[in-house]
Amino acid sequence: MAPAESGTMPQDQGRRGGPEGNRRLIAAVGALLLVLFAAQGVTILFLGQLLTWHFFIGMLLIGPVCLKLGSTGYRFVRYYTGHPAYRRQGPPHLLLRLLAPLVVVTTVALLATGSTLALLGRDTGPVPVLFLHKASFVCWAAAMTAHVLAHAWRLPRLIGADLRTRSARHGSGSARIGGAAARWSLLVLALGAGLAIALAGAPLASHWSSSTHHDSRHHARRSVASATSGA
Repeated sequence: MAPAESGTMPQDQGRRGGPEGNRRLIAAVGALLLVLFAAQGVTILFLGQLLTWHFFIGMLLIGPVCLKLGSTGYRFVRYYTGHPAYRRQGPPHLLLRLLAPLVVVTTVALLATGSTLALLGRDTGPVPVLFLHKASFVCWAAAMTAHVLAHAWRLPRLIGADLRTRSARHGSGSARIGGAAARWSLLVLALGAGLAIALAGAPLASHWSSSTHHDSRHHARRSVASATSGA
């Protein structure tokens, strides 16, 4: 249903944005996550020097990731419970629907294992959490690459639409979507929540730093002892 000749919009779309507003929210948080994951990738390349930043960005991601999962989950529920506006917009491509559960599972696994390592350090008992973190990262990277390639080209249009401040004129056929302020507020709140978690949890990286230094000294002592005994 087009908004029209009369210049009015369906109530759900005009006030809260409806499915198009949901798409714009998903696009905005997706763009934020791209930036944060790129920064996290840099810390992986220099993990020895940027370990604290690796923990900080990893925990900062928790807020935006929760918003991304919540907004996409809301869209999923509205579509499969038969909401007319979401049904009219149609489902994603079949391959993307099959890929989505893998993206969700690997993302949750990556953040969960990373948070566990931050809290417990290397001593995680019989569960190989570090191995699971590395394995989930490999699976996540493969799934996320396909996900980004499928969706990244839409981001400029969707984000730019909310950044425009000029309202469309009546009868132009492209009425403005409501709820922009709420969408940006949700994004700021998610980032703020992630920042609070990161500020509280980043000092836990000191456990890893101290254990790394301890392992290095222990390895050095063993090397010296072996060299002395062999002399």
